[in-house]
Amino acid sequence: MWEWTKDMKAASIAEVVQGWAKEGVEIIVWDRASGHRGAAYEGVPVKRIEQPPYSPQLQPAERIFEYLRGRIEGRVYGSLAAKQAAVEAELQQLAADSDRVKGLAGWDWIRESIEALSS
Repeated sequence: MWEWTKDMKAASIAEVVQGWAKEGVEIIVWDRASGHRGAAYEGVPVKRIEQPPYSPQLQPAERIFEYLRGRIEGRVYGSLAAKQAAVEAELQQLAADSDRVKGLAGWDWIRESIEALSS
């Protein structure tokens, strides 16, 4: 799942995660960015698997970003909105192909962490 936000502040991101909870998301994996912590998350029922500090190579979103860069970069877009639309189209294609997403981001350590939280 993804959502566009106006900024990377905790209040903006917590609102998105709260919406995901209403859609049935129970667990997310993310890094320890400052926007991923704080009082804004009190009452947000989504469990969070946090990565060790300074470990972007463990962040499944980074694999998605890498895939997107390969599909989006190197082209000229007439506006930021046009580039955002291109990214959105690629994300929609990925969302429709769960096997592709699992191949990019479904690492063993993530599945094991989710199983541990679910037990």
